[in-house]
Amino acid sequence: MAATSHPLSTLTAIEVLKSGGNAMDAAVAACAVQCVVEPQSTGIGGDCFVLYAPGGKDNVIAYNGSGRAPARANVEWFQQQGIQKIESHTPHAVTVPGSVDAWTRLIADHGTREMGELLEPAIQVATDGYPVHPRVAFDWAVAEATVRNDAETTQIFMPGGRPIAVGAMHRQPALGSTLARIADKGRDGFYEGPVAEDIVTRLNALGGLHTLEDFASAQGEYVTPIRTTFRGYDVLECPPNGQGIIALLILNIISDLESRTEPLSIERLHLMIEATRLAYQDRSAFVADPTCADVPVGWLLSHAHAADLRRKIRAEHALDRARSTLLPAHEDTIYLCVVDKDRNAVSFINSLFNSFGTGIIAPHSGVLLQNRGSGFVIDPGHPNCIAPGKRPLHTIIPGMIVKEGRAVMPFGVMGGQYQAMGHAWFLTNLLDFGLDVQEAIDLPRLFPTPEGLLKVESGLSRATVESLSRLGHRPTPPKKPIGGAQAIWIDWDTGVLCGGSDPRKDGCALGY
Repeated sequence: MAATSHPLSTLTAIEVLKSGGNAMDAAVAACAVQCVVEPQSTGIGGDCFVLYAPGGKDNVIAYNGSGRAPARANVEWFQQQGIQKIESHTPHAVTVPGSVDAWTRLIADHGTREMGELLEPAIQVATDGYPVHPRVAFDWAVAEATVRNDAETTQIFMPGGRPIAVGAMHRQPALGSTLARIADKGRDGFYEGPVAEDIVTRLNALGGLHTLEDFASAQGEYVTPIRTTFRGYDVLECPPNGQGIIALLILNIISDLESRTEPLSIERLHLMIEATRLAYQDRSAFVADPTCADVPVGWLLSHAHAADLRRKIRAEHALDRARSTLLPAHEDTIYLCVVDKDRNAVSFINSLFNSFGTGIIAPHSGVLLQNRGSGFVIDPGHPNCIAPGKRPLHTIIPGMIVKEGRAVMPFGVMGGQYQAMGHAWFLTNLLDFGLDVQEAIDLPRLFPTPEGLLKVESGLSRATVESLSRLGHRPTPPKKPIGGAQAIWIDWDTGVLCGGSDPRKDGCALGY
């Protein structure tokens, strides 16, 4: 079974599985297709994180495929230039992309197919064209200003002078050629030679600090998953620099408080909002690259710390809203999961950060560049301060739950800052209220923003919204649906797989 946010991606994964490939082969092939057909959300100029359960066992492997700041990115340089904030659409927001390095490493270590074969579907849709699906077209239109910010990007993504319409065909031949080069030369096809030169030349022309050595030396790493226990299941996340630890913290806070009333009761909604606000304050204060900052993982996951935060929650009113300015708002990412016949289970997430990333494209290679570096701060005393070779706090987080030594479900929730709350929301829908995978994904969402507002989807009743207001929350409708999700439940007793895919996106779950 495969579950992705785009039909062409899901179909690609299924075709790889049917041809004898395993779950990792299918995940990389599917993600590569999404890097073409969902250009606003992901691309080979972005990053990825992966959780992998070989044979469905509990020896889950985590891979951090996030990129680093250039070697010349000293905070003193930014201060000397009078730069107080790394703006999202500047070359300084571009960290060296980690996706291609991660894909090639994961296929070499855990795949069964050659990279060239797996990239063929993505090369085909980039070269021959693909129809633009409804949610992609919606996001495309919303991000028009970002696309127009760069003449090269405008030429590729607004060829008629306007965003691509639903059902229109779109081609990216330069990206197709780059994917073909990666298919032929592997990792070096991206990080060395003409593609890297094209990217670095473009960034340097705009004032970026990147060098060819930054690209040649780029590499991700295997890391040890972090976990907590919730309702009898172990929930696994990638460790910092990702925010998966905050999803676990939210679960720890609510573990002794979660009501068993109704999933959309005021009591339950208020509790989730307050637990999220408290946990996200810790995210802003502590989560960073652990190789460059002291991240107190043990303390953040301790029951004592969760209990301290839990005691701050009041049933009768909302907590004072603390504003966090650590990260810019963003909501664009792709998540997919695959389980194969041998029960290898992959939880895979890939992103450009903002919609269309920086909006900066390398013109000859067609590589659209991420803006993960906008998550850094210009403050030498902050753990997430920019530094040479440092990775920023990352919002994209794959998830996995295991029980009694076996993987039970790869899952993930898209939606930028929402993702940590999204993981906790989805899992409590499933494990506390008995919803099935699709029901747990479909349930209306809400999210307290760093600005003190409460984004509330239209599926919540007016009476519920008014009750939240009376508790001191500030409900407001989101500009677009909050995130997206996919998951696959493994029933070890029956051998059946049950998948779900978010209707907020274009995708689907398919199995055979």
